[in-house]
Amino acid sequence: MTSLNSHGLRFAFGTLTVLPVRVTRWGRATARAGMACAPLAGLVVGLLAAALGTLSLLAGSGPLLAAVASVAVPAALTRGLHLDGLADTADGLGSGRPAEDALRIMKQSDIGPFGVITLLLTLLAQVAALFELYAEGWAHGALGTVVAAVAARLALTLACRRGVPAARPEGLGAVVAATVPAGRALLVAGVTVALCAAAGASLGRYGAPHHALAVLGALAAAELLLRHCVRRFGGVTGDVFGGVAETAGTAALVVLVLGP
Repeated sequence: MTSLNSHGLRFAFGTLTVLPVRVTRWGRATARAGMACAPLAGLVVGLLAAALGTLSLLAGSGPLLAAVASVAVPAALTRGLHLDGLADTADGLGSGRPAEDALRIMKQSDIGPFGVITLLLTLLAQVAALFELYAEGWAHGALGTVVAAVAARLALTLACRRGVPAARPEGLGAVVAATVPAGRALLVAGVTVALCAAAGASLGRYGAPHHALAVLGALAAAELLLRHCVRRFGGVTGDVFGGVAETAGTAALVVLVLGP
């Protein structure tokens, strides 16, 4: 079990980040452990993004530059993989084509108009939300950055639950799809929401429920996209997972901004 957990952590960091972690074992069992650990990868990505944003703010930059820095780090640490998945998913959904044709469009290397517009609006929303959070103080911006990154990867854990099929028989999406037992996914979600709420409590009276609600809102938005993609494509792909992650992270930031 310890060995499997070790390989699972390697799988999570090796597939969800560009950090120098070598994945030494592939397979459904490793993928199951790895995707259950996805929020830990999000925590590390979020902390690095928050560190750069906070350092930028403390060095004298305004909240806008700090927000841009915090958005840039996750993109760099994933080589833009999740953003690319979001764009491809938008092109597939926006094409109006049958599932097979839509999946073919998603595999193409270019980005269509739906993808461009979705990327632009998503990144603008992330920067705008973090701008407002950093304007409240570095702690608000930093914690918002971390919570968004964790929520994004937690959405992947839930998206990999059993019962959600793969749309293709090949690719990373097929390796991780339907690997995490539903009970384990819900347990990871419950623990993650509780920890985010505890962290939010440091920001004041309403911090705990506000940050818990941000994660729950992120998961709700991600679930809506996931279900739509399953109906539209017949299952999930690596691109869909990327779209789910970016949707969740953006939704978490929006909820944090809209709250008290």
